[in-house]
Amino acid sequence: MSSGLHFESLQQCLILSGCLDRETLLPLWEQRASLLKGVTCVDVAQLERVDSSGLALLVHLRDYAGKHGVDLKISGITDRLSTLVTLYNLQGIIPLD
Repeated sequence: MSSGLHFESLQQCLILSGCLDRETLLPLWEQRASLLKGVTCVDVAQLERVDSSGLALLVHLRDYAGKHGVDLKISGITDRLSTLVTLYNLQGIIPLD
């Protein structure tokens, strides 16, 4: 059972914690437009689990922000998330630096 997804905005950063998976991402998806206003960074360091659906949402958030003139940075990428990004060959979309 999933522990849920929590998110909060702190200055220009959206901080995600808990699990970002197909069962928890709907609230973030529904609120993405308002949550991304003024945000330049999404901090994923506190995420315990990210599945392929969660990764797809992160890709979408970067794309959505880019269409609004913002280069959204994904920070705090864990080794597990880095492996998932690499497996899907998404390093060009979610830089791992």
